[in-house]
Amino acid sequence: VQLQAFGGGLVQAGDSLRLSCAASFRRAGFTYAIGWFRRAPGKEREFVAAIMWSGARATYADSVEGRFSISRDNAGNTVYLQMDNLKTEDTAVYYCAAGPGWAMTVERGYNYWGQGTLVTVSS
Repeated sequence: VQLQAFGGGLVQAGDSLRLSCAASFRRAGFTYAIGWFRRAPGKEREFVAAIMWSGARATYADSVEGRFSISRDNAGNTVYLQMDNLKTEDTAVYYCAAGPGWAMTVERGYNYWGQGTLVTVSS
């Protein structure tokens, strides 16, 4: 599994941004969950949102519930993280990861990680 996250940038508080995670699977029909995590400056990496590859189940961290939305592009192998009403505390490097789906909200539930994309929210 190869993952590539992109779409980060510099925005102002209240703005929206959409991150993308392009996933490639070596085995057709592979079932995975895709998760987004983030690491803010000086903090531990934390869970943001995750979705099963089927799109049937999505889960969010309390801090982003109602502002962020995770979805999957059925036409391709891309998972999106739509981030609305961004706050300065959303500033972080965002990572996407793939795992079997048995532990979607913790890092140990993921086997594969992409490189991060930086999101900076200014006040």
